[in-house]
Amino acid sequence: MNNKVRTRFAPSPTGKMHVGNLRTALYAYLIARHEGGDFILRIEDTDQERYVEGATDIIYRTLEKTGLTHDEGPDMDGGYGPYIQSERQASGIYLKYAKQLVEQGDAYYCFCDKERLESLRTSVSEDGTDIAVYDKHCLGLDREEVEANLAAGKPWVIRLNVPNEGETTFHDEIYGDITVPNSELDDMILIKSDGYPTYNFANVVDDHLMGITHVVRGNEYLSSAPKYDRLYRAFGWEIPVYVHCPLITDENHKKLSKRSGHSSYEDLISEGFPSEAVVNYVALLGWCPSDNREIFSLEELGREFDYRHMSKSPAVFDTVKLRWMNGEYLKAMDFDRFFEMAEPYIKSTVTKNYDLKKIAALVKTRIETFSDISGQIDFIEELPEYDCELYTHKKMKTDPYKGLALLEEVLPLLEEQEDYSNDALFELLKGFAGEKGYKIGYVMWPLRTAVSGRQSTPGGATELMEVLGKEGSLSRIRKGIEKLHGVQ
Repeated sequence: MNNKVRTRFAPSPTGKMHVGNLRTALYAYLIARHEGGDFILRIEDTDQERYVEGATDIIYRTLEKTGLTHDEGPDMDGGYGPYIQSERQASGIYLKYAKQLVEQGDAYYCFCDKERLESLRTSVSEDGTDIAVYDKHCLGLDREEVEANLAAGKPWVIRLNVPNEGETTFHDEIYGDITVPNSELDDMILIKSDGYPTYNFANVVDDHLMGITHVVRGNEYLSSAPKYDRLYRAFGWEIPVYVHCPLITDENHKKLSKRSGHSSYEDLISEGFPSEAVVNYVALLGWCPSDNREIFSLEELGREFDYRHMSKSPAVFDTVKLRWMNGEYLKAMDFDRFFEMAEPYIKSTVTKNYDLKKIAALVKTRIETFSDISGQIDFIEELPEYDCELYTHKKMKTDPYKGLALLEEVLPLLEEQEDYSNDALFELLKGFAGEKGYKIGYVMWPLRTAVSGRQSTPGGATELMEVLGKEGSLSRIRKGIEKLHGVQ
């Protein structure tokens, strides 16, 4: 085996990159970085029926935004190209190796038509799906019959010849040694009737030719691993290290799919999650560092990631946990970058001429995703209708009656005040509270209620008043006084 670790991410261009695919890419990347190896991008586009226009661009864009930079790929030939399966297919690579297996007796041509294959559907799986187990009918054809069928242009596929007797054992780094009776393995198709290789066959050929040392994939491929193993052995090739990642489920312990909410990288980004927080969270879906630390940069993950610490148990995609982690990232984020990302969300809610940076500073430590911003600041655009009972706060010892008295008492002071910065307003009101023998909360609660009309806000009274400015603040306080008079 190549002494240098070589991993690959080999996505099919079938749409957005879901969380499971991103984790596979991330783990393959981290193994390569941890071991000082190479990370290869290969595009597996041989499934023409599922191909989605523009999906390859999504793959490139996602890898770039997540920082998972590849060392080799379609755009960066490292001497193992081409890195796009359809281009490799056009060169005849897969047919060449399939024919080699035929010559060895490890594979055979199959000419069975659709009707005959349908007739083999006699078993039913647990989920109610029909199962067709091929009966090796064409294995018995002699060379002359095969040649005659080929010459006549009869449609064909090439199948792997798996013995009915005995068993196949393979090793996975996470799940250990797994043994499967050969009787449970179907003679899988290697080359389809359209001349294209199957996913499983192309994988093995490409991984060998590209010198891949560690194969990272989801544990849904564990059932295919014995077939991969038999292919490697048939060719006499060294078997790579298998790393099968645990299943990812939603909070209801159902498998995450493209149809489930927030299952793609782009969905999460549009929901207001920064890329680095998503990557950090995805890294922990099946892997746990020895010190149980949770917040990592990509560079730190590369140093710390050891696939031997991966779990066998399914990982739960917990949106609550993701939101918490995201909030930690937002708190720690450089303010200029935070504002750049927050600004579109602020502008979608606040259209009046306010200082948007001041609004961003208010919410920075109080949100978990950027999409939370609107619900935090919508009162800035327009004072909402509110119930005067909001002025009641047992701890602050205030109610609508005391609130009215306080607002009327403090209004002249605020009318005279020119400096509406947070610090100046706070000092003014603290001095006022001291003179009157009031606790500061007794002063601030009615003011905050009057200027926001909300029970909870992303800042205290003076912070909000700085954003609203003198005229905006006084206007709302006067409305509050008028409103309270109406319930006396």
